[in-house]
Amino acid sequence: MSAFILLTLVALQRLAELMMAHRNTKRLMQAGATEIGAAHYPLIVSVHAAWLLALVAWAVFVPQHLSMLWLLVYIALQVLRLWVMLTVGRFWTTRIIVPREMPLIRRGPYRFLRHPNYVVVALEIAALPLVIGAWPLAIIFSLLNAAILKVRITAENRSFELRVPMA
Repeated sequence: MSAFILLTLVALQRLAELMMAHRNTKRLMQAGATEIGAAHYPLIVSVHAAWLLALVAWAVFVPQHLSMLWLLVYIALQVLRLWVMLTVGRFWTTRIIVPREMPLIRRGPYRFLRHPNYVVVALEIAALPLVIGAWPLAIIFSLLNAAILKVRITAENRSFELRVPMA
């Protein structure tokens, strides 16, 4: 598999996820949900788009050999991502949307971690560049993502106060 095929598949996956998230967000907002942390959302989108574009640029300008080990790690992370998305179901979005009547989820990966989606994303941002040998991009975007996640997780933790814990 070439880096371009891999990056195209990742881009298509992200676009499909954004479409699903948009559909879920729209439905939740129509049902009276509120959004928390909307101001930082464009920054998250910008960093993630820049990450993918930087990976494409790396693949164009730097000859690479795909690391099968890191590819397997990245694929395993996709399984974890799917687990998170299936656990959250119709409430999964890329924004922090607080429905009027949604208990805090404590099943699936949420039994083990408070923010499993962010753990998966942080690991993906490091792992995918390593698949194509772009370790500088893994470091740079991991640091950028960590800074954004600090803001994001603070906002999301505030949203927990608006939800009822699930027994």
